[in-house]
Amino acid sequence: MSLPKGLAEEVSKNLVMVARLIDEDPEGAYGYSRVALRLASRVAAVREAAGFAAYANQKYSEALAEFRAARRMTGNVELWPVMADCERGLGRPEKALEMAGAPEVHKLDKAGQVEMRLVAAGARRDMDQLDAAIVTLQSPELASNSVQPWTARLRYAYADALLAAGREDEAREWFAKAVESDKDGSTNASDRLAELDGVEFVDAFDENEEDADADAEGDEDGDESDLDDKSVESLEVESADATEAVDATEAVESVVTVESADDSDDSDDSPSDEVEGDKR
Repeated sequence: MSLPKGLAEEVSKNLVMVARLIDEDPEGAYGYSRVALRLASRVAAVREAAGFAAYANQKYSEALAEFRAARRMTGNVELWPVMADCERGLGRPEKALEMAGAPEVHKLDKAGQVEMRLVAAGARRDMDQLDAAIVTLQSPELASNSVQPWTARLRYAYADALLAAGREDEAREWFAKAVESDKDGSTNASDRLAELDGVEFVDAFDENEEDADADAEGDEDGDESDLDDKSVESLEVESADATEAVDATEAVESVVTVESADDSDDSDDSPSDEVEGDKR
């Protein structure tokens, strides 16, 4: 609302493209965010979008700077967990843990607090404190049977931490619970569960494709074989016909030769016959 109408429309179009591309094409989203940033760097929504685009491309220092700028402009604390995760990305898990214990966490809503717990557990794992990571994730939200937007990710993180600690049976149980709550496929809990159960998935589409190709090649070979057989049969028939034609020709020539010989004999005898006829 602080921008002139034409500029506001241009900026909003770029922000829409950031939102559309950030999951499937992070680099493309980052490019649109830089355009919006050049046009309206004093707008908090633009700085926040630029932060998320940089975060998706693992540009953690740049993302942290943008999130801090957006927070100064708005005074909101909702970006606190992702800012702490940027510290993890920069190799500073101690800083992330410090942020997890800051007063700002108490100002977060339930989803933000769960997100902060996930970041803190990740920081513990970065520091090879697996048992501490498991304890960090143990919470009323984890124990609850109700399914919330964060439930699948929380259960998945807990199962993954258990598996890293060598507690395979417990990990399998929690991966199964994560699958039950993961309605939109936000995790690969089903794959991890199958891996623990020793199940191997095969892409049926690729197999069918290969079978189809093999059948096609077989058909081509069969067609060529049929053609060869037909060609051989045709040649045999033509050869037989030619042989019969030759035999017939020879037979005719033999007959002609015999008749010619007979005619010759008759012609030799005819004068005497004629004379004898005349005499008679």
